[in-house]
Order: sequence, then C-alpha cells, then structure tokens
Amino acid sequence: MELSPRDRTLTLVGVILAMFLGALDQTIVATALPKIVEDLGGVSRYAWVATAYLLASTVLVPVYGKLADMYSRKRLELFAVSTFLLGSVLCGAAGKFGALPVLGDGMTQLILFRAVQGIGGAGLFSLAFIVIADLYPARERGKYQGFVGAAFAVASILGPWIGGLLTDYGGAIVPNVEGWRWVFYVNVPIGAVALWFIASRMPALRPPGSGARFDFTAATLLVVALVPLVLGLQLDRSEFAWGGGVSLSLFAASLVFGTLFVWRSLVSASPLLDLRLFSNRVFSTANLAGFLLGAAFLSTIIFLPLFMINVLGVSATRAGLSLIPLSLGTAAGAIVSGQIASRLGRYKPIMLVAVATFLVAIWLLSTMSIDTPYWQVTLFMLVAGLGVGPGLPLYTLAIQNAVDARFVGQATSASQFFRQIGGAVGAAVMGTVLATSLNASFGALTDSFPGGFSTSAGTVVGGELSRTGGAGVGDDVRNLFALTADVLAERVLVGDLAGFERALDVSPLPPPLRSTLLERATAVPDDPASRRALAQELRGLVAVVAESAEGAAVTSVRVAFADALAAVFAALFWIVLAAAIVTLFVPSLELEGRSAVHSVSEPA
Repeated sequence: MELSPRDRTLTLVGVILAMFLGALDQTIVATALPKIVEDLGGVSRYAWVATAYLLASTVLVPVYGKLADMYSRKRLELFAVSTFLLGSVLCGAAGKFGALPVLGDGMTQLILFRAVQGIGGAGLFSLAFIVIADLYPARERGKYQGFVGAAFAVASILGPWIGGLLTDYGGAIVPNVEGWRWVFYVNVPIGAVALWFIASRMPALRPPGSGARFDFTAATLLVVALVPLVLGLQLDRSEFAWGGGVSLSLFAASLVFGTLFVWRSLVSASPLLDLRLFSNRVFSTANLAGFLLGAAFLSTIIFLPLFMINVLGVSATRAGLSLIPLSLGTAAGAIVSGQIASRLGRYKPIMLVAVATFLVAIWLLSTMSIDTPYWQVTLFMLVAGLGVGPGLPLYTLAIQNAVDARFVGQATSASQFFRQIGGAVGAAVMGTVLATSLNASFGALTDSFPGGFSTSAGTVVGGELSRTGGAGVGDDVRNLFALTADVLAERVLVGDLAGFERALDVSPLPPPLRSTLLERATAVPDDPASRRALAQELRGLVAVVAESAEGAAVTSVRVAFADALAAVFAALFWIVLAAAIVTLFVPSLELEGRSAVHSVSEPA
C-alpha cells in the first residue's frame, strides 16, 4: 500500500521528534548534574550518570539494527520511545522515596534509570535513519535525513540552556518537586506527541527479512565485548593509565569477546551483523570515514569550551553559547547538503567538499593562541559546523543506497555505531594528548617560574595545576606572597636579622628584590619605629611583586592550555585528513529513485 504524502510527513515528524528527545537528553542533563549531586549525594559516582546512558545507547545500536531487519519498524520505534519515556519518569523520581531495596540510594537509582533511558535512546537514533530509508527513495532521502541532522544540532543548542533554566527555576512549577527533576520530566510531553504521531500515522514497515530468528548468543557476546571497551575508554587517565592493569584488562576482555562475536557471526544462520557487508566498498569506506569524523567532531565539541574558559577566560555560560555557531553550521550543512544531494542524485562531490571544509576549520582551530579573539573562535566553529554537518546524513545515505534492502537496518545502525565509537575513542585519545602537553608545561612551571621568581613559587603553581588544571592558581600565588610578607615582617619587627635572611632565602621573591630587602634590613636603625616602617614598606613591595607574580601565573596557565589545545587540534587535523583520504575511495553510486515503502508498508 502506498502512503499519502501527508502520512509520510506525519510519520517523519514523529520519528524526528523521538530522535530529538534522545539528542536533547545528551546535553540537557549536563547542566543539572551539579545540583543533582548536591541533592542526592554520591559525588564519586558523578561521571556514571553520563556513562550509564552512553554505555546502553552505544552497545545496543547494532541490536536495534538487526531487529529492524527482522520485525516491524513501527513496533520497535514504539518500544524505543516508550522505554526512553519510562526511563525519564524513573530518573525524575530517583531518590524521591529514599533508599530502596535492590535499587539502593538516590544516586544509584538515577544511574540505573539512566541506563533504562539509554536502552530506549539507542533506538531513537538508529531507527530514525532506518524509517526514513523506508519512507523515501535514496534520491529524496538526503534532504529528509538532513532534517535529522538539523534536529540534532538544535537539540545541542537548546539542551544546556533548557537544563539550566529548569534546574534554576523548575522548582516553582510543582511544590516539593526539585527543579532538576523537570530535566527528565520535560521529555514526557514531547514524547507523548511523538508516540501519537508514530502510533496513529506510521505504517508497520515490515522488512523483507521478516521471519528470521534473532541470535541472542551473538547479541550477548557483542554487549559483553562493548561494555568493557566503552568503560575502558571512559576511565580517568590520571588514575588509570592506558598501560595500567585495569585498562589493559578491560581492553583484553573486549578483544576476547569481540573475537568470539566475529566467530559467532561467521557461523550463525542469522548473524547480528552480517560480516559480508564489509566486502561492500561503500559500506567499509564510508564507515571508516564516519569513525574518523566522529572522533574529530566529538573532540571538537569537548575541547572548544575548554579553550574558551581556560584560555580566553570567558564564563561557562558564554563558553556554552559559543557552541551555537558550531550547531548552526552543522544544521545548515546537514540540510543544504541533503537538498543538493537530492537534486544531483550524487553524494560524493558534496562529501569531499564538506570534509575539505572541516579540514580547513580544524587547521584554523589549531592556530589559536591566547591572543585569538572570541569572535574569531566562533567563526572557526561556524566553518567547522558547515564542514561536519553533511557527514551526519550523507555517509549513512551512501551506505543505505549501496546495500540490499534486507540489510538496511544492520547497515544503518552500523553507520551510527562506528560514528559513536569513533567519538569515544577520539575523545579518550585526545584527552591523553591534552594531559601529556599540560603535564609538560606544568613541569616547566615548577622548575622555572616565569618572571624571574624563585622555584618555590613554581612549586606552588605546579602543584595547583596538577590538582585543578589551573583553577584558583592566582589565589594560591597571592596567598604564598602574603604569607612571605607576614614572615619577613615578623622577623623585622623582632629584630631577628638571621631569621629574616633565612626566610628570604626560601621565599618566592626574585633575587634582585631579595638583595635589596636584605640591605635595607641590615641598615635599619635598631629601634621599634624604624623596624615598623621597614615592615610596612616591605609589605607594600611584596604586594606589588605578588600582583606581578599572579599575572605571570595566570598567563602561564593560559599559554599552557593554548599550547595543549593547539596540539589536540593538530592531532585532529591528521585524523580529518585521513577521513578525507578515505572519502576519496568511497565509490560514487547514483542515488536510487524509488522508495522501499511499497513493499514494507502493510498495516500494523
């Protein structure tokens, strides 16, 4: 049965709304986390709130892809949205009734319920592209998949802002319901609208491969292989080194179970991921390029705010707002590239132009320094968005266009999966690049504090940087010099010249000033009034020097971060260059002009 244009549009609206929910949830929770930890406790489990969702939403993507090749896409979409909404309601209620049997305290409940959200979230993304592949022919599909990329970008813009707004003011909506809980409850009305569109307008969309048996053994092996991999990539490298026992054990477990999964896929009559797909050049090259671009894009999103805050010194709010050009560029790139692909019937020229644009943007970002103005960084981000935006729909479109209709679900979910894993790997590796560069700079500060100050000042600065990454280093320098002034003034007031000289030798003051102060202390008349005058003069001189030292410390931190982030973006340049080279080898096939919906649109 043929769908009317109106039903296609309403189905598309429902699917994009559902995907919007998942994209919004990735960013909206971040701004609420500090308040959540304040209310529920468990700061040591802070990162697990995000990791639980990431784990579930990543490892289950291939499972949804296989299920989409076996069962009604409509039923899977309804399950994914319903599960996501159930998880949202449970997250909002976490800790409301205190500690519960089995579920534990409020923070543990939230982590478990975030995993439930992730189970649904895995389907929201992969099914969006799969359903669009059913509804529209490849020739038209690009422009509609571009809307998915645009929705994702809009969610990235609105998420942090809505999260902060609800956290700060949501408590006034309903008495005794904390504001942060609305970060999760807000999903319910949007999800209800999406469910209505899907339930009432979406056809069953049964795939040609219906009737095959699901391979639970392969699914279990894949999940067991991916969980330690994602966990290993998320570990704090300051505590768990790449070559440490914990990291190596996790990666070894992932390798063993991954090998078993490959073996199972080769012998299974209905593999979770048909490995024959990798013999398709479009599938293999487009996924490799997607993996590399995923690594570069997520790293860009993570490390750009760090530059804005730690180098340019803007507030967290302005740093968040600075990502808007990146999101707008991504949305514009996704929509425009989809429209052009639909008109040309080709995708490769657009992909090459896009990846070249992204490459230029990453090179520009690698040239940033402490003198780079705010507006220039936002311009670079706009260019980056325009370059990476087409990657969301076009690589997936190329894969869908090249595979048999029976494997569209597997192929589409694989595209999303490799992009997500690429992001996780890229963020972990670039985090190591950042830490290595910063540690080298911090070590140099410890050995030789800038401005001619003694190594004791550098030791304080280096220690502060190691603990906090630079936060509060100015306060520590001021406190160090204030303590120095107190000790020296006390020795002057009591007339202890020998003690004054010893304190001066271990002080952070520059050698010329130490010599001057020692001469003044030696020559001061031995009477209380003269000693008080010298003590007061000494405090003034140290205060002037302290101001200079504080400025030197803050500037050194800014330079250290600028250099480290330049190293990160330089490394990303080579990754994007590799993606561009791989894209050159993606076969250029003409987009098909007929939809698959005529063969899969039986009533639910």
